[in-house]
Amino acid sequence: DTDRLDEALSWFRISANAVYPFFCGGELCFLRLAPAEEKNFHDIQGEIEFIRYLRSCGYPAMEPIPARDGTYCFSMDTPWGRYYACAFRRVSGKPMEEVEMNDAALYEYGAALGRLHSLSQSFAPSVRKSSYADALESMYEEFATEDVPDSVRRELGAVSDLLKLLPKTEENFGLVHYDFEPDNVFWDAKNQQCSVIDFDDGMYHWFALDVEQVFDCLTEFFEGDALQKAKEQFLKGYRTQHAFTEETEMSMPLMRRFINLYSYARLRHCLSEPVSAKTEWMMRLETRLRSKLQYLESTMDC
Repeated sequence: DTDRLDEALSWFRISANAVYPFFCGGELCFLRLAPAEEKNFHDIQGEIEFIRYLRSCGYPAMEPIPARDGTYCFSMDTPWGRYYACAFRRVSGKPMEEVEMNDAALYEYGAALGRLHSLSQSFAPSVRKSSYADALESMYEEFATEDVPDSVRRELGAVSDLLKLLPKTEENFGLVHYDFEPDNVFWDAKNQQCSVIDFDDGMYHWFALDVEQVFDCLTEFFEGDALQKAKEQFLKGYRTQHAFTEETEMSMPLMRRFINLYSYARLRHCLSEPVSAKTEWMMRLETRLRSKLQYLESTMDC
């Protein structure tokens, strides 16, 4: 809708991707630009294919919007480099982080993840996304420099060895969301339904990883007995759609170690990029990121 373009494009969010709102037929949509230097076009194609598969199964994932030529992703050259462009329609509801996470919302939150994992079991992609093995390989490359602590390298070797021993079955392994956090899951209280966005980081991994990430995020909203109750309510919904076994639960500490390593590698990569002119907000951000980096190092200092 060209008459609202200036209004819409004055709002944007830039982190790993640049996201701009726009209106189409009066409906709010989002344009996502992913930097080609950081993102894999093959992975984005796999992401779109997975989302379209989920939607064909009735799963409430965000809807990709095709370009006029029918493609869902294309590259574009800009004064700031090459980017991969995709567009999506807005989902209903509000992010879980902005609503009261009562029993009903937590139950449906868990059911949404359980159903995603159940559908992932039957997904037969024509374009296969990256896997945990690809992530491990990239970490070995990232940690090859002399300034990486030995404890981090030892942790990477230990996690790699333990993952090799972990059983891999249709029931416990598949394409995970990897970022099933409260800001990417929207709760529609009227329809009592969760909708899911941002499949960008998805990879082939053990399903336990998604659950571990949710449990970690819940500690930001609950504590003590309330936290335990929230986890139980989430799992109650999850189990209606997918099994959560003792084996899955026992693997979650290993999932946390993988997540910490991968986060550490990505933060190092981000902070290694030289910036010609740092603004005040960038310097504050860098301080926080380096603090996070130090924290992650401390979790591997054994």
